[in-house]
Amino acid sequence: MRALAAIVVLFGAGVLHAADPNYQIIKEVHIGGEGGWDYLIADPSAHRLYVSHATKIVVTDTDTGEVIGEIIDTPGVHGIALAPELGRGFTSNGRSNSSTIVDLKTLKAIGTVQTGANPDSIRYLPDRREVWTFNHTGGSITAFDPMSARVIATIDVGGQLEEAVEDASENRVYVNVEDKGAIAVVDSRTHKLVATWPLAGCEGPTGLAFDAKNHLLLSACDGRMMVTDSRSGKTLTSFPIGDGVDGNGFDPATGLAFASSGTGVLTIAHEDAPNKFTVVQTVKTQPSGRTMWLDPTTHRIYVPVATTAPTGPNGRAQIAAGTMKVLVLGPLARTIH
Repeated sequence: MRALAAIVVLFGAGVLHAADPNYQIIKEVHIGGEGGWDYLIADPSAHRLYVSHATKIVVTDTDTGEVIGEIIDTPGVHGIALAPELGRGFTSNGRSNSSTIVDLKTLKAIGTVQTGANPDSIRYLPDRREVWTFNHTGGSITAFDPMSARVIATIDVGGQLEEAVEDASENRVYVNVEDKGAIAVVDSRTHKLVATWPLAGCEGPTGLAFDAKNHLLLSACDGRMMVTDSRSGKTLTSFPIGDGVDGNGFDPATGLAFASSGTGVLTIAHEDAPNKFTVVQTVKTQPSGRTMWLDPTTHRIYVPVATTAPTGPNGRAQIAAGTMKVLVLGPLARTIH
């Protein structure tokens, strides 16, 4: 019995309890250089983290934190989508209205696709074997073949498009429309806009996460996270988050939702029921930490930050050269006494 009790204690020490997730900053990854950033994404199988940074993607090792390479000549890059099974990645280059096709082994460009104006978020749809760019200024989606680089469809949506998610089981893609305070619904088979759902009480939705099991869309708005039924478009509930949020995530293994904010706070809420979320922790990150990436295999959160100066003439905070880094947050194991 004593041995069994010891096993239970050891097992319990590593369990992430939803009521008290205990997330903390566990390390920092130095990026440096000049300029801003937008999206980032991890490839758990390759132990890589891809971070957009001005005109390039910086690639780091998630185990060591070392910079292992760069994807260059991606002007105004917002993000990158990964297709590991194809050995390819795809960037969204906001200033050149294009997507660069990249060899993930060499990190070299092997092709370019012209998109709509200012492609922002980008996704690879493995079930369709297509890449979609969500063109923020153009109000459209460009769908192209990842191997031939042929544009398959241009989907007119209207408005300023931000983050998107896919529900392959329903053949649907959902994208936040920032200036309309809405979610656009697109049929991934026909490449047609099928609905636009208003988000009452939501100003400027940016980050978008998805709970596939319960069919929930989580839109990060100004100061609140709106929860929408992905089948009906009905708003079910909302909960408070920080201001200046531009990234969020949902961990299906723990039922935890995350939202990073430019004010320097990561909000963590637990899904108690499909229509009820409870904020269980707020973690201090650093002002400027508005975007994030959740790795569902390690449950770690990656938040890019930098030292910033007062707002400049373009209305944005000025980033001090050499100060960019990525904060890595994770749940600390607790010891049961």
